[in-house]
Amino acid sequence: MKKIFGLLSFVAAAVLTLSSCSNKDEGAIVKISTNNGDIVVKLYDQTPQHTKNFLDLANKEYFNGTIFHRVIKEFMIQGGDPDSKNPEPMKLYGNGGPDYTIPAEFVDTIYHKKGVIAMAREGDDVNPDKNSSGSQFYIVVGKVFTNEELDLLENRYNAKSFSQLQSELITNETERLLDAGKKVDYSKVSLSVQDTLKKIWDAYPKFKFSNKQRDIYTTIGGTPHLDGNYTVFGEVVEGLEVVEAISNVETDSFDRPVKDIIMKVKIVNKGNYDLQ
Repeated sequence: MKKIFGLLSFVAAAVLTLSSCSNKDEGAIVKISTNNGDIVVKLYDQTPQHTKNFLDLANKEYFNGTIFHRVIKEFMIQGGDPDSKNPEPMKLYGNGGPDYTIPAEFVDTIYHKKGVIAMAREGDDVNPDKNSSGSQFYIVVGKVFTNEELDLLENRYNAKSFSQLQSELITNETERLLDAGKKVDYSKVSLSVQDTLKKIWDAYPKFKFSNKQRDIYTTIGGTPHLDGNYTVFGEVVEGLEVVEAISNVETDSFDRPVKDIIMKVKIVNKGNYDLQ
C-alpha cells in the first residue's frame, strides 16, 4: 500500500511539473475584470521590461480599484493611475504613477492594431527618449483605414519631417549670420537654404507604411500614428467586445466615463517571470 501511495505521489508530482512547464510555455497572461466584463490579455516576451513591470504591479494588486479614467471612441481606453482609487466625482485623473519610467521597447513587427495594450508616457518635449509611464496603460480600439487614408497619413508625416528639416536649416543659417554680426533678412535666409534643403530632402528616408502595416490597418484596424512612439507589450485574447463597449460609454468633457469603470487585474499565468 505504501508503495502504491509512493507511486501515485510520484506520478502526481510529474503531472504538476509538466503542467507547470506547459503554463510557462503559454506565456504571461492577465485578466482585467471590470464592471463591464472581463478582458484577458497575453503579454509579449519581446518586451520583457514592460511585461515584467506590469506583472509585478498586478502581483502587488496595484491596479485594483483604479478606473479607466480616459476613454475616447475609435481611439483607446486608458487606465492605471493609482490616484484614481476611490475616485472623486468630476476629478481629472492621469498624472499618477510610480516614481520611475520604463525604457522604450519598440519592436518593428509589433503594431498598434486593435486590441493591443501599450504604455502611456509623457510627451516628446519632456521625454525625447519616449520612456514609458510606470503604470498607466491603454488598450487600442482605433478604426479600420482605407489605403487612401494611409496614403494621406504618409504624406502628412513626410510633410512634417520636411517642415522640421527646413526650420532647422533656417535656424542654423540665422544663427550663423547673427554670430558674424550681420543683419538678418528672414525671407532671404529662407530662400538661401532651399538648394541645401532639396539635396538633403532628396536623400532623406521617407516614411512609408509596410505591406504588413497596410494589411493590419485595412482589415483589423488600429491607431497607426502611434507606431514607433509608444511601447506595445501585449494584446487582448478574450473580451475585445468589452473593450469596445467601454470605448462607447458616455464621457465628460475630460474623456472620463460618467459612470466609473473600476478594474481589478489578476495574473492568470506569470510565464517565465520571477515576480516581486
